[in-house]
Order: sequence, then structure tokens, then C-alpha cells
Amino acid sequence: MVGVDGVVGASAALDGKMALSRGIVQLGGEIIVCDTEALKSTALQSPQLLALLIRHEQTVYAQAQQSAACFATHQVVARLSRWLLRARDLSGSDTLPFTQEYLAEMLGVRRTSVTVVAHTLQAAGLIKYSRGRIQILNTEGLQDSACECYGTVKAQYARLIGPTALK
Repeated sequence: MVGVDGVVGASAALDGKMALSRGIVQLGGEIIVCDTEALKSTALQSPQLLALLIRHEQTVYAQAQQSAACFATHQVVARLSRWLLRARDLSGSDTLPFTQEYLAEMLGVRRTSVTVVAHTLQAAGLIKYSRGRIQILNTEGLQDSACECYGTVKAQYARLIGPTALK
């Protein structure tokens, strides 16, 4: 997941010839589209920008590795909590416009699994869920129900990009 302070496809500008990923917009907002050659030219003229792009690619790779391990080892409730917290961090909002179908796709589970987990989190007072909209009510409680992957990804991101990058 990439937020307002991130970039998708930077590897193509780092002489990777092509982007190894594609962006799927999960939350609306403003973006900047940049020609890879222009970004490459600018990065080669700015060691600071080049280093930042490389570090960002490292965070995306580390996040992918952590997510793969998370999918293999953690229960759906912990994964959904982690995913909601990460989306909150990257969007800067406690209200997330996600359907259960979409969350099921992102978590690699059936929609019915998301329904059960969402009801559990709502009954615990951690979220308020209504058709296509999730409001995080208790961030600390949601962090307690999330697996350690949330903290691991957040700490890795802060080490590579900076502590103020995430809220």
C-alpha cells in the first residue's frame, strides 16, 4: 500500500526499464503522473531524490514480504485490523469507503469471513461498519487486535522514509 507520500512504479525510473507493479486506487485523492524518463533524469541530478526513491522501493518490497508472511500465519481478524490501520495511516482518515467484497479481495478470503470479522470488531466498539463505509472508532483497540505485522511495517517505513511520513 502506498499513500500520499509514496510512489508507484519508481523502479522503472531507476533504470528498471519497466514498472514491476501497477497502481490500484483504493481511496480517492489527488495524484501526480510523471514520465519515467523525466523522473529518472531528475533523480540522477539529485542524489537525495535518488536515495529517497530507492528507500521507498525498499519499503514497498519489505511490505510485500511482510504481507506474504502475514497471509500465511495470521487469522483474518488480525489481518483485517492491520489492513484497516495501514489504510488509515496512508489516507489520514478514520473513515474508509470499503465494501466487504473489496476487503475480502484484499485479504484473500471469502466475503462471509469479512462479514463475521467486521461484526466482531464492531461489537467490540473498534469500528462502525455500514454499507461500504468503515469508521475506525478505537485506534488503540484496533492496534491490539492487529498482528505484529502492522507495527513491523510502520517501523520499517519510519526507518527508511522518516518518522513523520506516517501519522
